[in-house]
Parts: sequence; C-alpha cells; structure tokens
Amino acid sequence: MSWSSQQQGEGGSSNVFSMFEQSQIQEYKEAFTIIDQNRDGIISKDDLRDVLATMGQLNVKNEELEAMVKEASGPINFTVFLTMFGEKLKGADPEDAIVSAFKVLDPEATGFIKKEFIEELLTTQCDRFTAEEMTNLWAAFPPDVAGNIDYKQICYVITHGEEKEDE
Repeated sequence: MSWSSQQQGEGGSSNVFSMFEQSQIQEYKEAFTIIDQNRDGIISKDDLRDVLATMGQLNVKNEELEAMVKEASGPINFTVFLTMFGEKLKGADPEDAIVSAFKVLDPEATGFIKKEFIEELLTTQCDRFTAEEMTNLWAAFPPDVAGNIDYKQICYVITHGEEKEDE
C-alpha cells in the first residue's frame, strides 16, 4: 500500500504542517523550490529530470522519473511533498532522516557527494552560505583527494556531536 492511499480522509493533508517544526518546514520549502525547476509550484517529471541533470545524472530513464512522480496520488505541490517526507520519515531516527535527505543528492548510492556540487547548492540556493561558512565547512569536513564529501560523516556529527577521534 502506498503512502498516498493512507491519510486521505478528513484532515489528511492539513495536519502535515503540525508534524514538523517551522524551521524544518522552511528547509523543505527550500528543497522543494530547488527541485521545482520551472517554478510552477508542482514537481513534475521534467523538474526531476532537470534537477538530476544539474547533479550530473544525464541518462535517467523516463520510467524511473515516472515511478518517482507516481509515488504521489496526484500533482506534487508543496503540501503533498511535505506529506511524502512525513510518511517516509515517520519512526526514523534523526541520523537516518538526514542521511536519507543526502541520498537524494547521491542517486548512485556511493556515500559521497562532489564538493563542487554541495558548494554550488549552498552558495546559490535559499539561505546562501558565505565564503567564510564554506571555508569552515571544508575545514570541518575536508573532501578526499577526488573532491568527494562523506555525507554520512557529516550526518553523524550533526546528530552525535564531534567526530570520534581514533587514537
């Protein structure tokens, strides 16, 4: 049974905003805005294709895109988008939830995201990072020699505090 067939009764989608704190809703709104490439308020197959292309995924099959869009019962506006995340994250611990969000940017499931891609997103979208904030991020989480960032390590630090020191 898909998430869309549940919670369709009285108040099904209207309560979705109470599932999240205001700061979380704002972060999801920013993510929605990034994915909604044509800015029409609906995430379509073309929006997904375009956003994946910006991440270097140029050969995504039509069937894959259609499957993503069909996870929703209808057009994916912001309320539907938030509901989908709410259902997927229900019962997930915070680290799993954050790793899941990063996995959207890692369709090959490598566990890494290119430094240049993260930097472009963080400095050009929504609450933009300053040059100093980017310097601090890379000091805390230096990329490997290939320019990859281990996002699972970032998620660990976000949810557990400082990195474990190997001694």
